[in-house]
Amino acid sequence: MNYIITGVIILLIGYCFGCFSTGYFVGKKNGLDIRSTGSGNIGTTNALRSLGAKAGALTFLGDLVKAFIPTLFVKFVFCPAMGYGDDITYLFTLLAGFGVVMGHNFPFYLHFKGGKGIAVSAAVIVVSNLHPIFIAVGLAIFILVVALTRYVSLGSLIVVWYIPIFTILYYRDSPIFPLILIVSLMFTLLAYIKHKPNIIRLIHGTENKLGEKKEKKSEEN
Repeated sequence: MNYIITGVIILLIGYCFGCFSTGYFVGKKNGLDIRSTGSGNIGTTNALRSLGAKAGALTFLGDLVKAFIPTLFVKFVFCPAMGYGDDITYLFTLLAGFGVVMGHNFPFYLHFKGGKGIAVSAAVIVVSNLHPIFIAVGLAIFILVVALTRYVSLGSLIVVWYIPIFTILYYRDSPIFPLILIVSLMFTLLAYIKHKPNIIRLIHGTENKLGEKKEKKSEEN
C-alpha cells in the first residue's frame, strides 16, 4: 500500500479514537455537561475541579487508553506485519498519535470543541520512544516545573517539546527526517495554539495556579 495512503488512513483511525471524549462522558454519567462548568474544557483538569478526584482520574486514564490503543497497535502489530523499518514505524506511530490528539481537541460531534491534548500527547511520547530514562527525565522536569511554579500549563508547554527533541536525537540521520520532524513539531504547535489563552495569562502573571480555589479558564488537557 502506498505510504501516503497508509499514513492518511492511520491518521483518520487515530482521529476516531481521539473523538472518544472521556471527560464529556464521565460528566454525563455524573449528571453534568462538563462543557458548561469551569473552563468548559473536556480534559482532565476541568473534570478534576468540576467533578472531583475520581472523575479526574477516570478522564485521565480514558484519555491515555484511547491514545495507547492505536499507537501500540501501529507500532507493534501493523508495522512489523508490513515489514516497515524503524523510521517508517516511528512516523506512522506519530501519525496515529497525532490523529488521536486531533480527535481529542476537535471531536466532530461536540462541534469540534474538545480538550488541549496534553494527556494524549504524553501517551504518544511514551509509546513512540519507550526509552525509560528519557521518559523519567521528562516526567521529572514536568513535576519539578509544576512543583516550583504551580502552573500546570507551563509544565505542559515544556513537555510537548519532547517529541521533536526525541526525533532530532534519534532520527536525524533518517532519509525521511524532515517529514518526521514536521509531524513531531505539529504536536508542539497544536499544543501552543490550544494554550494561547494560558500563555497570555502566564505572561501577565494571571494564570491560575494549581490548588487555587478560584477558577479561571486555564484548565489543561
